[in-house]
Amino acid sequence: MFRFANIEILWLLWVIPVFIAAYWILTKHKRRQLEQFGDPELVETLMPNASHVRPVVKFGIVMVALALLIIAAARPQFGQSERTEKRQGIEAIVALDISNSMMAEDVAPNRLDRAKQMLSKLMDNMVNDKVGLVVFAGDAFVQLPITCDYVSAKMFLNSIKPELIKTQGTAIGAALSTSIRCFGEQSEASRAIILITDGENHEDDAVAVAKRAKEAGIQVLVVGIGKPEGSPIPVPGTNNFIKDRQGNVVVSKLNEEMCREIAQAGGGIYVRCDNTNTATKAIQKELDKLATQEIETQVYTDYNEQFQTFALLALLLLVVDYFIFNRKNKAITRLDIFGEEKK
Repeated sequence: MFRFANIEILWLLWVIPVFIAAYWILTKHKRRQLEQFGDPELVETLMPNASHVRPVVKFGIVMVALALLIIAAARPQFGQSERTEKRQGIEAIVALDISNSMMAEDVAPNRLDRAKQMLSKLMDNMVNDKVGLVVFAGDAFVQLPITCDYVSAKMFLNSIKPELIKTQGTAIGAALSTSIRCFGEQSEASRAIILITDGENHEDDAVAVAKRAKEAGIQVLVVGIGKPEGSPIPVPGTNNFIKDRQGNVVVSKLNEEMCREIAQAGGGIYVRCDNTNTATKAIQKELDKLATQEIETQVYTDYNEQFQTFALLALLLLVVDYFIFNRKNKAITRLDIFGEEKK
């Protein structure tokens, strides 16, 4: 198993094409300046020791050395062995509503961003658990398969926005069905679906799907986000609000009755998310109650650092570069290493 311990450092490799482009522009500029003195062939006879090849070779060596040093800084590693590790934890799928109504601002900064903040805190408390992410509006799809990689989970969570699903609506039943499928094969670990929505279900029978989840041993925890009195939905980039066909401003209301029915059918709890941490604490308490069973995870151990090889190669190239002169060296000209001698 090969990996980089500091993989983000590899982004520095982008400076190499920038350096190459800058070197090419500078070389062109110098050549045009030289041509202003007269005929290029005549000027070359006045500079018998000048070399066109050596500066290019030296620059190429430095660029390769720089690339090797960046790779070394990223700390390449090889895993020498793989073993199955058993950890205590649960499996949880988050079903997050990303319909346009989630942009309502009855909770700060808006319903969707508030839901993201809550989920981020929940993930901070996960240690040996597995988490997956399903997003839904008029349709549902898996944003992140169930995993122990919380860094990736947070990355995917931050990238979520309503534009991910073109079909608008709130298909809670489809979201629950997709979440159930995400768990895959039967596991001894306790399983839960964390449904975060404003409860405006217009598409399917979510209660029936929640019952099916309960029968499969999956607890459905519902977080209602918003306020029962509702709030208008802003149009992104404007000061206007979404309107219906009659020109009236649409007011999105939290359907707590629907949320409670889903939670009851799924054997879980319902809690409303506001601008406090009440919902986060309530959901965390329920997750802690779930009987934690052993989860098998494949892990690589005994990673060996490989940066030394890249660093030594870079050092060797820099030593070679030091002994290559920009001008021809009379002592070694007869070797014609760079093919500079005219036949």
